[in-house]
This record gives sequence, C-alpha cells and structure tokens, in this order.
Amino acid sequence: MLGVIVFAHGSRDPQWRLPVEAVARQIAQRDASVVVSCAYLELCEPDLPTACDTLVNQGASRIHVLPLFFGMGKHAREDLPELIRALGQRYPSVYFQQLATAGEDPRLTELLARIALEQIP
Repeated sequence: MLGVIVFAHGSRDPQWRLPVEAVARQIAQRDASVVVSCAYLELCEPDLPTACDTLVNQGASRIHVLPLFFGMGKHAREDLPELIRALGQRYPSVYFQQLATAGEDPRLTELLARIALEQIP
C-alpha cells in the first residue's frame, strides 16, 4: 500500500497549516487507496517519524515524501534525506522515496505564473 507524507517546515501559527492539510486532503480524495499524513520539520506536530509510524501502522509498505518547499534548500537537500535514511533503518521493509520539492515541478511554476497574470474584475 502506498503512503504519502506531505512534509513542510512548520509554524506556531495554526492557520499556516491549512494549505498543507488541504494538499493532503486532495491526495486522499484523488485516491482512496493511499494513506496520507502531514508532517513538519519543526514548530508543530506530527514530526516525520510520527507520521511515518502512523502510515506503517495503516499498512503502508511504500512511502512517498512530498516536500512542500519552493526550492531545493538545505532542509530538502540535507535535513530531509537524513530523516528519511533514519526511517529506512527503522523500517527496512518499507520503500521510501523523497519526491522533488513542490517548487521544482514546472507545472506548479506555470500555475503560479497563470495566477499572477489573471485578470481580476
């Protein structure tokens, strides 16, 4: 079973989480066979290991981690791979894949350009 973790930096402001959670809901709505969780690097819960525990307990044998960062900064380039390596040691029978950061996807940058150019009445 596939699990997806929508991974973001985190914030103390509870409203900051709303778009992250919306992405997770969209994933779950698109494919009911996928188990989905959000996880945060810091400042809010759950953290990545806790989210992973939840998905593995729900039967996930493959986990995709979607970093909701706009670019490949230190968190996505160094911190997240280290966290995923530790999870791989904790769960050697689970396949983990770190996806590209959201901002590296040309579909997202094209959408943002379209939004910026929309004519608002």
